[in-house]
Amino acid sequence: MAKEIERKYLVCGDFEPYAVSSVHICQGYLNPDPDRTVRVRVKGDEAFICVKGRNNGISRFEWEHRIPKEDALSLLPLCGPGVIDKIRYIVPFKGHDWEVDRFFGDNEGLILAELELRSEDETFELPSWIGKEVSLDSRYFNSSLALDPYCNWKDR
Repeated sequence: MAKEIERKYLVCGDFEPYAVSSVHICQGYLNPDPDRTVRVRVKGDEAFICVKGRNNGISRFEWEHRIPKEDALSLLPLCGPGVIDKIRYIVPFKGHDWEVDRFFGDNEGLILAELELRSEDETFELPSWIGKEVSLDSRYFNSSLALDPYCNWKDR
């Protein structure tokens, strides 16, 4: 069983000078249910289907499989409303690769940084451009942002 262990933070500073790559991502949700989220993602020239289970703290089940891009493009129209549109930057920092997502569309203005860990108690240092941790705030899950986008939040 695959397991994703991830910490998520708001970005509060300039990370772009440290980015070593970036890719456009478009993703939709065939099923946004938190118990069994099913996502279709087009990431540059690649495409994936992914199933995620409910979060247990910062861990959850994750199964992802590469699919032909043409298949993903034909599945995206079947997804619910609220397709996620973002640029993902890879930013190395002290032995870890941070994934920083700059959102567009209804989530414009939101920038999140994610760090995948090998264990829940793995130690790491925070870059200076990292802000508040939001790992346990479900509003910041991409599947939640598809249903209740950042532009609708009253307390942003």
